[in-house]
Amino acid sequence: MKFLNSFLTFLLTINMVYSQEQRTIEIIQAGKSIRNSKEYPGANILQRDDNLRVILFHDGARIESDLSYYYFNENSFEANGKVNFNQGDSLSLTSDFLEYDGKSKKAFAYGNVILIRPDMRLETDTLYLDRVKNIAYYNSKGKIIDNENTLRSNSGTYFMGPKKYIFKSNVTIDNPEYNVDSEELEYYTESNHTYFNDKTLITGIDYSILCKNGFYDTYSQKGFFRENAVINYDGKIINGDSIFFENEKSYASATYNIKINDTVNNSIITGHYGEIFKEKDSAIITKNALAVNIIKNDSLYIHSDTITITGPDEKKILKGYYDVRILKSDVRGLSDSIHFNQETGLIKLLKKPRSSRYLKSLTDEEKNKINPIIWFGKNQITGDKIFLKSNMQSEELDSLIIRGNVFMSQKDSLVSDRFNQIKGEKLDGFFSDGKLDNVFIVKNSTLLYYMYSDEGEFIGMNNTLASSILIKFKENEISEVSFYKNPDGNVISENKIIINEMKLPGFIWRENEKPESIDDLFSEADKKLKIIEIE
Repeated sequence: MKFLNSFLTFLLTINMVYSQEQRTIEIIQAGKSIRNSKEYPGANILQRDDNLRVILFHDGARIESDLSYYYFNENSFEANGKVNFNQGDSLSLTSDFLEYDGKSKKAFAYGNVILIRPDMRLETDTLYLDRVKNIAYYNSKGKIIDNENTLRSNSGTYFMGPKKYIFKSNVTIDNPEYNVDSEELEYYTESNHTYFNDKTLITGIDYSILCKNGFYDTYSQKGFFRENAVINYDGKIINGDSIFFENEKSYASATYNIKINDTVNNSIITGHYGEIFKEKDSAIITKNALAVNIIKNDSLYIHSDTITITGPDEKKILKGYYDVRILKSDVRGLSDSIHFNQETGLIKLLKKPRSSRYLKSLTDEEKNKINPIIWFGKNQITGDKIFLKSNMQSEELDSLIIRGNVFMSQKDSLVSDRFNQIKGEKLDGFFSDGKLDNVFIVKNSTLLYYMYSDEGEFIGMNNTLASSILIKFKENEISEVSFYKNPDGNVISENKIIINEMKLPGFIWRENEKPESIDDLFSEADKKLKIIEIE
């Protein structure tokens, strides 16, 4: 019994294979049939007449034409004249000419080829159809039209099962809301998903995206892009190793090696992670964040752990948090946080918020250690809050305001271990041609200043307490000092100077913290991540 079942299964298998191999093309109708053995050996020449077109049938496919050369022994035919190839309701193909092999179930159509499926229409000049693999492909320029898009390419392959296209060479997608130009992409007609495998440009109403690899949902206009990805979005050019974009939410994010070039505000921001919210006019950048604001052929560099940008164009506000470091040709600075109003040119350098109880427990030196600090040439200045104001017409520094625990130091020009020092509660300073011109210090103002004659001979150490002190500078050196409201002090000769009286309470020299280059803006921990170069 077991042998009989196996034998019957074998016979059935053989019969199925045989029947498949012997499935021949059927002639359904023809106006007339003739032979011309000399010109078309082995062919039945099937022609239409006034009433009947030539109809052939093979394995579920119905083929109509005006003229067909049917080769019975080869199980193939060549059809001419308004050829219609229909495979049930799933596929309709029209062309001027069609060659078909019944053994391989492959067709070659050429001349005004149109392939129609329920979800799309394909137009080309030549088309290859493989019914076994269920694919169609062309190499002579083609156009696909679906419910959402019109796609063009020099070559393309259509996989009918997953309803997927692979397009190559001069690929374009036209949509009322966007356009795509690519060298190679995959497109799924049901999901409207597109995958890029070569250089691709997507152009929307108010954005453009450039990449070499990525994914894009053409229906929702969102996607993920890699390999030299660039988005031009609302006047901002965003570069990154990988970029996510969602048009409906007006949102973009970039990861690693990112660069945001704000062409309107003439600024650049780099880092390793960033997000942009178009509708909110805001952006956030973290991990080695560096903002560069180009001012009158000079650049202001701002580095911090996190940088945020808010506000409309030309009214942007930049905020930096944690380990802020700034660098400009004429100023250096450190603080816990920064606030920069690009419309007014006002920069605020702020320290980390702490409880009053904690601050009262600190020495003057410890307070100055955690306070924001700036350097102008040889001048080191610290305070609870530091404000820098630029003239928006000249784009140069205009004024300096410091509130709380003001301490200004300057290394003596002749003796390296001597420092000119000034203390007070408030400082107002002014610049001329970008250089510090004068400062006015009020409330419990104290000056410790080393005086020299015009010939460079040491006169003495001036230690004076006054209600307010005016100091004028020339080439970043103290040139003139004026005291107001009952100054109390004296000039101490060199032989009477006591070492521990050469420094005012709270003095600390922080020159080793001063950033001198862009590289100095980054800590050793920062440098473990690749620093983004600004070209």
